[in-house]
Amino acid sequence: TVYIPSLMQELTGGRVKVEISGSTVRQIVDNLESKHPGLKERLVDGGQVRGNISVAVDGEITTLGMLQKVGEDSEVHFVPAIGCG
Repeated sequence: TVYIPSLMQELTGGRVKVEISGSTVRQIVDNLESKHPGLKERLVDGGQVRGNISVAVDGEITTLGMLQKVGEDSEVHFVPAIGCG
């Protein structure tokens, strides 16, 4: 299950979450793009998750980005990154 950020939900017809298969974040993003064109451009830059986006898999923010493994029943959240200064 992939949870879609509110600013990107217009690309999923207003859906907050979608069911997408994949065993890595990269596969999830590619499969998201095939079903909901335009999402990949908002999530990825140069083959990496955009710097202003964090990826959480099963409640844990990952530092592996596109390489992070995803289980069959995992929840994936793309959330705006929060910076400290």
